[in-house]
Amino acid sequence: SIIVTGANSGIGLEAAKALAAHGAAVTLAVRDAGRGSAAAELILAAAPGSSIEVAGLDLADLASVGEFAATWLAAHPDGLDVLINNAGVMAIPRRETADGFEMQLGTNHLGHFALTGLLVESMRPGGRGRT
Repeated sequence: SIIVTGANSGIGLEAAKALAAHGAAVTLAVRDAGRGSAAAELILAAAPGSSIEVAGLDLADLASVGEFAATWLAAHPDGLDVLINNAGVMAIPRRETADGFEMQLGTNHLGHFALTGLLVESMRPGGRGRT
């Protein structure tokens, strides 16, 4: 299984498309479920029959990161093969995350760091993933 953050547009969408076209089971980890569903439809149109799921993940909210990881791990007992930390924000007005961090730092770095930390053990047991 593969998780791609920010998979509803840009590089994340293209990575998810390519992976699905090669038979990977891909989870689109996205902040906006509607845009995630639209991305899943695009991928399924390009790679019919591929295994795509959409899951909500707000990297600017560490509670959301924890909920995503717990839910994903419970649904995927075989573990994670690849985690693509792609999502990010850039050059936005000064804002803070739900946890009080500057938005760009919180989203692009702290959110992904927390996500990786919560999922890394699921990559080790079978020796299939790389850390």
